[in-house]
Amino acid sequence: MKMQNSPTSWALIKADLYRHTGRYSFPLLIKNLLNSNRSFKYTFWFRCLRSESLFVRTFARFMHHQLSVKYSIKIPKETEVGAGLYLGHASSIIIHPTAKIGKNCNLSQFTTIGSNHGKAATIGDNVYIGPNVCIVENVIVDDSAIIGAGAVVVKNISRGYTAVGNPARQFPTKFSACYIQNPV
Repeated sequence: MKMQNSPTSWALIKADLYRHTGRYSFPLLIKNLLNSNRSFKYTFWFRCLRSESLFVRTFARFMHHQLSVKYSIKIPKETEVGAGLYLGHASSIIIHPTAKIGKNCNLSQFTTIGSNHGKAATIGDNVYIGPNVCIVENVIVDDSAIIGAGAVVVKNISRGYTAVGNPARQFPTKFSACYIQNPV
């Protein structure tokens, strides 16, 4: 996984909006913030937590907390998340602060990326994580992997593989990019 040299909050917001809609414009940004696109709304305020403006960061902290409670999503501001984050159904997602998530990742509902012993997982670029997935401890999910619904990941997942089951077993796949729409 390649982490970029800290893109600005605005660049990350544009990338996230592009993942949701396939295009970017300021009116589209406002429409998605005001309408019921709770996935984008949450990622917008999450990205604003790292703004250079003290006023924006302060208000973002308030909004992030409110939306975290409302949608049961806990992605701490310390979590490193690449451009193009997509939260499918935007509910009940828990991420450990030490987790690292690459660009163009999909996180589905009821996903947990956690750790009881320090460092949480590193998720590569273009990864799809299905509903009800638990990724436990310091594992590496390589680029273009797919993690199927209900999987419990306790070992590394190789590039371009699909992982399913409890505990997750991996299988090669040729459809690794089919779930990643509008990559940035």
